[in-house]
Amino acid sequence: MRAEVRENGETVLANQSFKAPFHLSKPYWDGHALIVQVVNPTAGILSGDRLCSEITIGSGAAVLVTSPSATRVFTMTEGEAESRQHFKVESGGWLEFMPEPLVPHRGSRFRQRTEIDLATGGELFFADLLMPGRIARGETWAWEELCLELTLHVGGELILRERLDQSGPELKALAELAGAGEGACFANLVFVSPRLEGSPGWREALTGLHGEGVWAGLSRLRGEAGGWSLKLIAPDNVALRKTLKRVREILVVALPRLASDPRKL
Repeated sequence: MRAEVRENGETVLANQSFKAPFHLSKPYWDGHALIVQVVNPTAGILSGDRLCSEITIGSGAAVLVTSPSATRVFTMTEGEAESRQHFKVESGGWLEFMPEPLVPHRGSRFRQRTEIDLATGGELFFADLLMPGRIARGETWAWEELCLELTLHVGGELILRERLDQSGPELKALAELAGAGEGACFANLVFVSPRLEGSPGWREALTGLHGEGVWAGLSRLRGEAGGWSLKLIAPDNVALRKTLKRVREILVVALPRLASDPRKL
């Protein structure tokens, strides 16, 4: 998928190509960004699935990529599933990637590798959300393998490389340390924009989210690109959504593209 900006300032998809298990719903411009819903028309991710995404945001274009429902990784008696995501944002482009949470079921094995190439002057808001499994069925923290990798280059410079490769019990122990129970949810947010340096107050407001059952940790990324990492642990999905909404309200002053609604179809 490639997005370009028209002469009137609106973003359109210059080209797109997809096949199962992907489907792109009809995108629409909301005045801030082009909202693109990526839908998995199957029940979820199964053993042997290989998902590949290639998204490019042209100069001046603005896109919000989201999904209408959680991504479920089903139980696997053998084998594993893999997702590879490559996002490229040209100078002056904006990409918000905010899908619904990943929900690994009991006995699942899933690896996700995300690579982001951001040109100098490009802007990014990336969210990776994780739920502990199907809470109502009592199979939380019961996946077999889960590995989430993220690599971010800005202007050709490597500014972030991280990997979550932990068992369910290990993440459960982290959730318990944060005072959260069986339903604890995690969020990994990365945002990059030169606008952040000239906007006051947002750092204090984000660190102020820490409390009332939510753990929040904010870190500056290396380099001069204006990159930040925000890690969240919330006691449940409702608290996570409420906190994410508050994050967007705090940052929208500096990043007006965040005025888009990721849940509006």
